[in-house]
Amino acid sequence: MRMWGIAVLGLVGVSILLSLGVWQVRRLAWKETVLTDVENRIDAPTVAIPQTPDPVRDRFLPVAVSGEFTGHAVRVLVSQKRVGAGYRLINAFQLQDGRRVLVDRGFVTVRDRQMPPPPQGLTKVEGNLHWPQEVDNFTPENDLAENIWFARDVPTLASHLQTELVLVIARRVEGDVEVEPLPVGTTGIPNDHLQYAITWFSLAGIWLSMTLYLLYRTRQRLA
Repeated sequence: MRMWGIAVLGLVGVSILLSLGVWQVRRLAWKETVLTDVENRIDAPTVAIPQTPDPVRDRFLPVAVSGEFTGHAVRVLVSQKRVGAGYRLINAFQLQDGRRVLVDRGFVTVRDRQMPPPPQGLTKVEGNLHWPQEVDNFTPENDLAENIWFARDVPTLASHLQTELVLVIARRVEGDVEVEPLPVGTTGIPNDHLQYAITWFSLAGIWLSMTLYLLYRTRQRLA
């Protein structure tokens, strides 16, 4: 009876762990489909900014706009691999029809003491709409005196720069040669399902091995 109990417990544990691994494999396939859809959306032909953009419906919508940069740039502190700390530069941008939106021009290093001014006059910007969710309980308060911000919080930025609640993440800004664009992409979207699946399948193998070993030791004692 003891060996039967060990066997049943072992089979139940292996079954549960294998089912969790299979579930993660299915989630992996789903996430890869989502990422492919996002990539296709990001790279689609550009359109004009909708009159009433929706943060869900229009996330990553590729747009092309023409207008003029106005006012100073807000500096959002970020870090780039193999480069180090720097700032995203975000400016107000007035479209030719009079609307004002936010434009994330891209990245400069902290070594650039003088922030590169935006292009003057009529400028064309190509990029994607985005409403980043970068604020949490650990985000510091923005240092307005030093113009150092810690998140791209669209409502706060729009209020500060007096624009609509619209942010264009630029992939190309005409004439903005000193700023490196940081366009949107799928690299920031987590996809850890493969690692989770490997973990569950590995645990299932370990559980099975331990069960077989325990059955062997129990049988040796009962012999």
